[in-house]
Amino acid sequence: MTDGIFSDTVSLEDQILGGLDAEQREVASNLNGPMCVLAGAGTGKTRAITHRIAYGVHSGVYSPQRLLAVTFTSRAAAEMRSRLRDLGVGNVQARTFHAAALRQLQFFWPQAIGGVLPNLLDHKANIIAEAARRLRLSTDRASIRDLAAEIEWAKVSMLTPANYLENAHGRGTPGGFDLTAVARVFQSYEDVKTDRNVIDFEDVLLITVGILQEDPKVAATVREQYRHFVVDEYQDVSPLQQRLLELWLGGRDELCVVGDASQTIYSFTGASPKHLLGFKGQYPSATVVKLVRDYRSTPQVVKLANDLLGSRQSGGTVADAAWAKPLQLVAQRPTGPEPRFMECPDDEAEAAVVAGRIRELIDAGTKASEIAVLFRTNGQSEAYEQALASAGIGYQLRGGERFFARKEVRDAILQLRAATRAVAEESTKEPLGQLVRDIVASLGYTDAAPHSGGALRERWESLAALVALADELAISRGPEFTLMEFVNELQERSVAQHAPTVQGVTLASLHAAKGLEWDAVFLVGLSEGLMPISFADTPESVDEERRLLYVGITRAREHLTLSWSTARTPGGRANRKPSRFLDGLRPDSVLGASARSRAIPRRKAAAPASCRVCGTMLATGAERKVGRCSQCPPTYEEQTFEALRQWRKDEALSNEVPAYVVFTDATLTAIAEARPASLEELAKLAGVGPSKLEKYGEAVLAVLVENGSA
Repeated sequence: MTDGIFSDTVSLEDQILGGLDAEQREVASNLNGPMCVLAGAGTGKTRAITHRIAYGVHSGVYSPQRLLAVTFTSRAAAEMRSRLRDLGVGNVQARTFHAAALRQLQFFWPQAIGGVLPNLLDHKANIIAEAARRLRLSTDRASIRDLAAEIEWAKVSMLTPANYLENAHGRGTPGGFDLTAVARVFQSYEDVKTDRNVIDFEDVLLITVGILQEDPKVAATVREQYRHFVVDEYQDVSPLQQRLLELWLGGRDELCVVGDASQTIYSFTGASPKHLLGFKGQYPSATVVKLVRDYRSTPQVVKLANDLLGSRQSGGTVADAAWAKPLQLVAQRPTGPEPRFMECPDDEAEAAVVAGRIRELIDAGTKASEIAVLFRTNGQSEAYEQALASAGIGYQLRGGERFFARKEVRDAILQLRAATRAVAEESTKEPLGQLVRDIVASLGYTDAAPHSGGALRERWESLAALVALADELAISRGPEFTLMEFVNELQERSVAQHAPTVQGVTLASLHAAKGLEWDAVFLVGLSEGLMPISFADTPESVDEERRLLYVGITRAREHLTLSWSTARTPGGRANRKPSRFLDGLRPDSVLGASARSRAIPRRKAAAPASCRVCGTMLATGAERKVGRCSQCPPTYEEQTFEALRQWRKDEALSNEVPAYVVFTDATLTAIAEARPASLEELAKLAGVGPSKLEKYGEAVLAVLVENGSA
């Protein structure tokens, strides 16, 4: 047997497939032809496909050098490689689309294009800023970020600056610019890249696609190299990635795809589940297997996840394509606690209550590393950082400083590498875990955690994570796993940013939590305007927000808490309402506390046609909104107007939208001058529609009260 991992006395089939359930076994044992695996959250999809690869290689059906497994993140690819090594097929390639394409591009560039491959651009910000300056457009950090995202979407959708405008209808105003301006920035961005002889990550895919389409010899070489393909998270493929996959295949059908349409949460980047859902149509002979046995979560968590999808009311929109018969998970774990629903008076109180609950879990034996607080926007993390710090609970902010960039981690790897020669010379038989402990002890590691917090505790936690990884790999790889192999493993993980577990509570956005799981999960800030986010204003975008919450729920193994606050700040007006997605899921006692049932007038009075000061006819929409001509002075109090402007600015920043999306200047002026004292009066003002009244009505009244204007 390969690598000597398997016993000669037990059949290969039993050794590789014996621990799989019936559906996983069907995936792993059907090695030829197209296959589509519809795999729900926690159903063991990675286990199924890695065992399929291992079974195919060990049985001789697959050549490990001629199989390519593709996924979407470096971390997921590293995890897959690790599992394949454990199964004795470590020479199988598992890469991201970009990594696989870049490897091919580096090899074929000299013969297909000639010369030296241009440098790869790590970040777009500086180039986009230069592109905007060339057009004399004013930008800031936020607008540059939005423009970068829009250009990435355009390129993975296989659009060019020339045809972007005709295909970008409904894209809004990226970075605050109209679509014509965005198209000009797009072209200028491409010009700056050419001038500087650099390419971006999307170019890697685009150029590789171009070479494979135009050069038959290169295409034939690639297709000769790779015979079988496995694609994980197939619901997230973009049109550009799909085109690259088709060119790799070259009309063949040795393809296994795995995905779940209910976990499509990256459509804003160009991802689409249509390829997953249409796989059977493209490959009529394909075997379709559904994995629905959830091994991750308790029946209580699984029920809530199923109910969330089941409560969606179909609107007959194009978004329904992503919801074709959502998989109904079947829990396999023993029963657990019911999910908790918590309503809090304000954000500060919500963070404090969550921190208190986390302390209870830790005191009861749950590891801090097995607890996560998940939120919709990164801006929500600060309150939880402060609350956890005040409670003396360590945390790690996912998306913050990368694990392998920390000084103590870099120092530890240097120490471990330096020790490999001495260890080899002494031929020590000391267990790997103890060996690593001895080496990093010089950097401050001890078996017992320090009682103090702060930097000392963070340093210890980093070193402890390396020690724990050594213990884990010593078990999974066997007693022959050496220190040198451990150091090489760390180097590979560093490149892939596949960090080991750190002993601290994880703080992360819902998007960043995809693919991860914890014993206890806190889903916080679940109020209207944050879940769904305020700028989700189409049926398609609201559906994606529901799927995002579904992903959050299915991260929890046992303990799940869902919370929201009714006001932003202590003492503020309780104008927030729990997310519409929780309707029908929350217990009646909590549902009864919601302000959702309060009747709000929906009719709005017509804007006045003449100035209420001088009586002249009003000529513009802005004049009609405020009921006053531009020649007459405003009648609001300056303090009130400035308070409303500051509130609008804070609201816009919190939701990452332009200020005018909240309220226009004209509407804000009308509010300041009319000084409404109730929702009914506010509803009569032009520019305050039903949705804005529901989102912002109570907050506006609170501002007026605080400034003595209501």
